[in-house]
Amino acid sequence: MSPSEPITEGETVLLRRGEGDSLLVRVLRGPQTIEGRGVIDLTSEIGRAAGGTISWAGASFRLVRPSLSDLLVHLRRKAQIVIPKDAQQLLFVAGVGPGGRVAEAGSGSGALTTVLAHAVGPTGRVYSFDRRADFLDLARRNVAFAGLAERVEFRGRDVATDGFDEADLDSVILDLPEPWAVAAAARTALKVGGFLAVYVPTYNQVEQAVRAMRRERFEEVRALELIERAIHVGEGGTRPDFDMLGHTGFLAAGRRVD
Repeated sequence: MSPSEPITEGETVLLRRGEGDSLLVRVLRGPQTIEGRGVIDLTSEIGRAAGGTISWAGASFRLVRPSLSDLLVHLRRKAQIVIPKDAQQLLFVAGVGPGGRVAEAGSGSGALTTVLAHAVGPTGRVYSFDRRADFLDLARRNVAFAGLAERVEFRGRDVATDGFDEADLDSVILDLPEPWAVAAAARTALKVGGFLAVYVPTYNQVEQAVRAMRRERFEEVRALELIERAIHVGEGGTRPDFDMLGHTGFLAAGRRVD
């Protein structure tokens, strides 16, 4: 949705009081209770332009449309999520873009699902598989709250034993403990030229995943890790931060060419 379009009923917006103090709220008619914060009524904001201010709970909040990072920060979590630095790289190595048809296995809390749905745009489609009903339920709710539900189909299925019930996919992304067990099924589900990407936390997992990709005749196979270090910018002295976001996971990807 364009930032200039008026706010619509049912839309999710970000209320921001200052750095580090913000919350996501659904724009509904009538009072609604915000857990831990109180009761708010956003009826008057329907039809108005984003970017205005409202007074609530004794403070002034700026009402803006949330960015993808805002959606991920406020995600309700039940499982460990794929963090933004890795999620964005997964989009790149898996060739995910507007209009794409993408399957993910391991819905988790829906963080990567949200990133994928954002990336494929309104003409794309994401198929999210998980064998656990509780993860599917949480991921479904998080994606709906982000306003992206119409781009995603959630399916209860163990792809390691049953494979994918979709074909001619542009991309398959696996966030599973044993992605090598799904490599053959992923290859079958992909179109020629499509990509398989996996996300795993340990060396032995990425090693087995890469071996499985090579065994299934994926080409352009590579594995990598991203390390993120912030820069402290001060008056007269700029240096790397002492703390950095080190190991979070390994990424591996390959392409079905033959």
